Amino acid sequence: MRTEPEHTGRADVKAGSGPSRRDLGLGLAATALAGAARAGTGDPEVRTTSGPVRGVRRDGVATFLGLRYGRAARFDPPVAPPPWGEVFLADRFGPASPQRGAEPDQGEDCLRLNLWTPGVDAGARPVLVYVHGGAYATGSGASPLTDGARLAARGDVVVVTLNHRLGPLGYAYLDRLAPGFRHTGNLGQLDLILALDWVRREIGRFGGDPGRVTVFGQSGGGAKIATLMATPAAAGLFHRVLTMSGQQVTASGPLNATRRAEVWLDALGLTPDRAAEVRTLPVARLIESAGATDPILGGSLYFGPVMDGLSLPRHPFWPDAPAQSARIPMIIGNTREETLAFLGNDPANAGLTWDALPSRLTPAQMRIDVAPEAVVAWYRQNHPALTPDEVLIRATTAGRSWRAAVIEAEARAAQGSPARVYQLDWPARLPSGRTGAYHTSDIPLMFDTLAAPGSGAIGPRAQALADLMSGMLVRYARTGDPDGPGLPPWTPYSLARRETLILDLPPRMADDPRGDERAFFARIPYVQPGT
Repeated sequence: MRTEPEHTGRADVKAGSGPSRRDLGLGLAATALAGAARAGTGDPEVRTTSGPVRGVRRDGVATFLGLRYGRAARFDPPVAPPPWGEVFLADRFGPASPQRGAEPDQGEDCLRLNLWTPGVDAGARPVLVYVHGGAYATGSGASPLTDGARLAARGDVVVVTLNHRLGPLGYAYLDRLAPGFRHTGNLGQLDLILALDWVRREIGRFGGDPGRVTVFGQSGGGAKIATLMATPAAAGLFHRVLTMSGQQVTASGPLNATRRAEVWLDALGLTPDRAAEVRTLPVARLIESAGATDPILGGSLYFGPVMDGLSLPRHPFWPDAPAQSARIPMIIGNTREETLAFLGNDPANAGLTWDALPSRLTPAQMRIDVAPEAVVAWYRQNHPALTPDEVLIRATTAGRSWRAAVIEAEARAAQGSPARVYQLDWPARLPSGRTGAYHTSDIPLMFDTLAAPGSGAIGPRAQALADLMSGMLVRYARTGDPDGPGLPPWTPYSLARRETLILDLPPRMADDPRGDERAFFARIPYVQPGT
């Protein structure tokens, strides 16, 4: 019978602590990675360098779920797991990082990955590693929208999704407040690096090519990848990059990150001299206290990568693109109505009047310091056909979500290693019934998971676009060039023309789409999230 390790510190437990340093070395072979349950005849088995694992074969795809790539004591850097002897039955997802989100299974023993492969052979297939979104605070690699089975089968590729530490467990920066917390602030990123190192070492045993690893991620996942592009320890672990839905220009300075940690400790009832107690407090308290008000941005506390001078010596994409990743091909994508995902299900954002609109263009929504009346006046003069409801989505998208993607594309172009850029125009439907190309709507198109709950897909023609986009992703993983059947020649983004692939039916190339909106917001100082 499959067993889980003791002292996992599950988020729904009201008492107890996370795994200690002692837990990492004692009895792990007998408890943490036992998997003696019997599998069906023909189920795939692989002997990794740590021990044997057995997956399941579903619809011709070998599937391994919940594989352990690392282990970490709370607030310590991750390490490779100790070896085990018994076969681990990899037939279910592992715990997600503790969070305030709706993930059903949460626990601190969350350094797990999931893998789909056409065969555990010497196929040397391209590898696609997906990093989930959720703004560094929520999410997991277990979403039905990111199930890798269809992508693996149709593209003859290996697909990997993963979990890592989130929120204060992954990004609370305590190094300047107390001894013994040297690498806090970027532990979630170090988890990702260890997962990619696992891929480098082990993926050949699962039919993958460690020399052709593409990392792709949506929203916060794209942000994490952009940070990896400037992280020295990640160099050489991936060979192509695709970020979906912008929002990658994020990193906090050490002083602001310390201010956030102080607020978090105060919410826990701790002074800095008692910071060591966070190692033993119930994990639910640590997560709950992250709801304290952020001293820089307002709202709940922001925890994300920190320019600590150790693992992250520079900002990922400011003032320029990182030289470390200049030779890595990059695709940068966004969706035309990004913020419809955040605002479109709220009845208060429907049926707006022009008088009411400025009150909806708050700093929390715009993420820039701008007079909302000036924004409304500009749209009314330059786009008179738009309704107040439409201006709300257009303005918040251009000022908040799309802006970061433009900044990255400009930085890559200025570097002389231009990215390819896309804009998704194909609409999906929200639970409220409103439609648009909203944040996350490119995920089921890339993964070809339109039938999954929450995809929002509209009509049978959406499958044609999923065929096109998943095929584009597979070609990119295989060769570094996404061009192919169904797409116009995809010219890289230049500062002169701002070439952008419009993903619609039919797809087309456009120079500087929404260029007047881009130019308007470019004149307004951009406050990078997390600073």
